[in-house]
Amino acid sequence: MTKQRADAGDEELLNAVGPAFGKLRRSSLLEVENPISQKDLGRTLVLNVVLELAQDGTREVTVGGVGAHLGTDPSVASRMVSDCISAGYLVRAASQQDGRRTVLHLSPGGEELMARFRRHQRSAFEYVTADWSDRDRLDFARLMLKYVASQDSLRHRAG
Repeated sequence: MTKQRADAGDEELLNAVGPAFGKLRRSSLLEVENPISQKDLGRTLVLNVVLELAQDGTREVTVGGVGAHLGTDPSVASRMVSDCISAGYLVRAASQQDGRRTVLHLSPGGEELMARFRRHQRSAFEYVTADWSDRDRLDFARLMLKYVASQDSLRHRAG
């Protein structure tokens, strides 16, 4: 099967995807009931990375790992992690593999913030898609998860 050349309308649609992704995080999460503060929204970036990196259970999460995952300078990652620790969302612990290294874990407060953030994300999705059919909402959710899985698989191939 060969790819057909996209027509001008398709090209325009495909060119609009990038800017649309840029708007996602900046908009609807602040408009639903009981919004998460701007400061805590930023902290969820770090907490999400810690959760993602720790997900397979074989990897210890370090400040350097958070920085690499976010694509930030080590000093920026260190400040972001320190802020999450000061807010009570992350804790440092000694590595079980190398006692000289410090690893990161979510605190109970961090786990609660992430649970609240997940509920908030779901509310935002429902708010934005309130006038969509159930079929469109589920199709979009499946395709978004497929997109993210493809992006993750590219990251793992490159790393």
